[in-house]
Amino acid sequence: MRDAAPQTIHLSDYTPPNWLIELVELDFTLDPKATRVTSRIRFFRNPASTKGDLHLDGEQLTLISASIDGVSLSENEYQRTETALTIPADRLPDEAFIWEAEVEIAPADNTALEGLYMSGGMYCTQCEAQGFRKITYYPDRPDVMAPFTVRIHSPMPVLLSNGNPVERHGPVAEWHDPWPKPAYLFALVAGDLLSYSDHFMTMSGRPVALNIWVRRGDEDKTHYAMGALKRSMKWDEDVYGREYDLDVFNIVAVDDFNMGAMENKGLNIFNSKYVLASPETATDRDYEFIEAIIAHEYFHNWTGNRITCRDWFQLCLKEGLTVFRDQQFSGDMRGAAVQRIDNVLQLRARQFREDAGPLAHPVRPESFVEINNFYTATVYEKGAEVIGMLKRLVGDDGYSKALDLYFTRHDGDAATIEDWLAVFEEATGRDLTQFKRWYSQAGTPRLSVKSDFSNGTYRIEFKQETKPTPGQPDKQPQVIPVAIGLLDSSGAEVEPTRVLELTETRQAFQFHGLKSRPVPSILRGFSAPVILDHTPSFEDRALLLAYDTDPFNMWEAGRSLSRETLMAMLTDDTPPAQAYLDALVRVAGNDTLDPAFRAQVLALPSEDDIAQGCVEAGLVPDPTRIHATRKTLTTTIAEAGRETLETVYDQMVTDGPYSSDAGPAGKRSLRNCALRFLSLLDGPLRARAQYDAATNMTDQLAAFACLLDAGDTDVAARFHEQWHGDRLVMDKWFMMQVAHAAPEDAVNRAKILTEHPDFDWKNPNRFRSVIGGITAANPAGFHDPSGAGYAFLADWLLRLDKANPQTAARMSTAFETWRRYDADRQALIRDQLSRIADADGLSRDLAEMVGRMRTD
Repeated sequence: MRDAAPQTIHLSDYTPPNWLIELVELDFTLDPKATRVTSRIRFFRNPASTKGDLHLDGEQLTLISASIDGVSLSENEYQRTETALTIPADRLPDEAFIWEAEVEIAPADNTALEGLYMSGGMYCTQCEAQGFRKITYYPDRPDVMAPFTVRIHSPMPVLLSNGNPVERHGPVAEWHDPWPKPAYLFALVAGDLLSYSDHFMTMSGRPVALNIWVRRGDEDKTHYAMGALKRSMKWDEDVYGREYDLDVFNIVAVDDFNMGAMENKGLNIFNSKYVLASPETATDRDYEFIEAIIAHEYFHNWTGNRITCRDWFQLCLKEGLTVFRDQQFSGDMRGAAVQRIDNVLQLRARQFREDAGPLAHPVRPESFVEINNFYTATVYEKGAEVIGMLKRLVGDDGYSKALDLYFTRHDGDAATIEDWLAVFEEATGRDLTQFKRWYSQAGTPRLSVKSDFSNGTYRIEFKQETKPTPGQPDKQPQVIPVAIGLLDSSGAEVEPTRVLELTETRQAFQFHGLKSRPVPSILRGFSAPVILDHTPSFEDRALLLAYDTDPFNMWEAGRSLSRETLMAMLTDDTPPAQAYLDALVRVAGNDTLDPAFRAQVLALPSEDDIAQGCVEAGLVPDPTRIHATRKTLTTTIAEAGRETLETVYDQMVTDGPYSSDAGPAGKRSLRNCALRFLSLLDGPLRARAQYDAATNMTDQLAAFACLLDAGDTDVAARFHEQWHGDRLVMDKWFMMQVAHAAPEDAVNRAKILTEHPDFDWKNPNRFRSVIGGITAANPAGFHDPSGAGYAFLADWLLRLDKANPQTAARMSTAFETWRRYDADRQALIRDQLSRIADADGLSRDLAEMVGRMRTD
């Protein structure tokens, strides 16, 4: 176990490596308990550095032998610790040398799923961010790049690594990756696997072999993933001009995986849930995620692999840009408007919450203890929003020119945010000095709005403010692009979208030649990741909901009305206004609108969103009351719209074979939204009929949720009997029972499920399905006044931390909002945080997270 209180690493302390690498040769003899790894590495002195020590990272390695230029090293010729091996400069040749070492590791004992480990009898790797040091001694940092040649010795039928296959003779396979890469992109897979294969012809006419490798029995669930890969490859050529650069592209589905997927060069390793799909076992949402994540990892081939990050502080350089690219792709595949709303919902639910609490940090952090703790919504989602703002400011042509220059100038580089912004300045002539604050300043800016109208001129004034965040008490004004349009009282657009560029704390703009006071549509397309402190009248929001030409702000108007209605119900039991109910019903029945969009408008803000709304209104949120109030409003909407919802439910039937395309998926989304409303009025009959007749998992799972809400005592057993042999469907079974348990019974239900024979707490997907089921999907249950939810989470974090620190640390973020609750709940959570912090042998991952959350 790592030291729980290691040294903090700072961006300002970066120094170039003393030694660079010309070539890496690795030889693996695989064995579950005693894998031998032999490395042969050609080092040469970095011209940008004076001759210095050779520092090699290494953890949990048994060193068998080591030599330089063929001469064995004795123990007194190097210093070795639990985390590194260092050879002093005076023991090294002046300019170049060959380092050779043999180590032994035990993949079967590696429960952290970092480095080389085993999953269901399969060998696989996960090396980002710092897992390669658990494979062999190496300068495990992203700015040391080299081509790799890998030989694998194993009787396993499938032996894979990065790059192109060289040869396979019996139990030995050799692979060569000609493109220089850092160690975090290394990958190896060995197992009894089957492939679904296809091919792709690049825009220059070069054929690429495509393979998706899975366990036996899963091969029929790979067709959609293959289609998504081919669409991604074509899109990247058409939109960014990026062509794939190897002879083969392999994807492997792995059951035990801490994250979603990994972009290793030419050998992407995926969590099985983001590869395997069939209509009977995967929901429409699963299909969306598979398409988006396959695209994301493929796009990394250029934005992450060919151009990587100089150090881990630059993580947003590859992740923010690649998330932005996969969002563009998903918008083109599934509809830009619906995709944008979904992106913003995720941003607000995860990143705004992060920005508002003790875990707030800049898009490019200034320091870290454990880099795994900075794979966050701020780095990914806010990082993507920063790219989107930059594109909006420089325009499509400027963005295209800058990206072409970026790929040309930095191909093969380990780059920085400064490199990234420099190509935009050069390509567009803009000074981005102030814009760079988006990378260095934490927190979500808040925009307040004042306006007046006189003599045909509409004046609108913005004030921007960002609250203090940990380590950053004072904030400077940011560059904020505000897309705005104006409507008249009839709903006609009198001023089309234009982008106002805010650069000062206060700034005013004028619109002339108007006949009457307009209704502003502000922050169209959510043009910047800010909180808009602007509450138009009910009438103005109803007009925007009915007529706004910007789909996002049409949705936002309805969302704002729902949030305001819920807040009024919470604070003084004010019943929902009839005009609000009528507006929602009109949207539900408006068949000129995309069904998926109508479903988004009808979806009420989440319980966590409402809790944050309470905080913004100066109130202390009560999760129990929020849950009850939200259910009351849902029932009231159902009563007001019963006739329309029944019509929608009957009309939104998809004919023919199942298709995951946006059209039929949107219809199912709206139909199942109607089902949720109607089930509150009519009980389980309609849901039970849909459950029994369902031919796809989307409809079956939606009905399953309604039946659980209705207290059906038999449906869980029926579902288990049908699907107990499918591990991914069983993850849904675990999650749904906890998510839809009554708040007072949620912790008990979760405890019972953790004792179920199918609950494997060492599998990250299964662990998240139960523990995440209560912390994320049942907040009223997690925040039960007894504190049982807090103790339950702490118990499991302490247990998991000993096996898988990375997942334990990520799951601990359920505690990050603890300061917004009442004094009793705060005391209960503080006690659990202290209990975790005081535990013996705590990992550095979890210790850092708990320490940050406890800091006042």
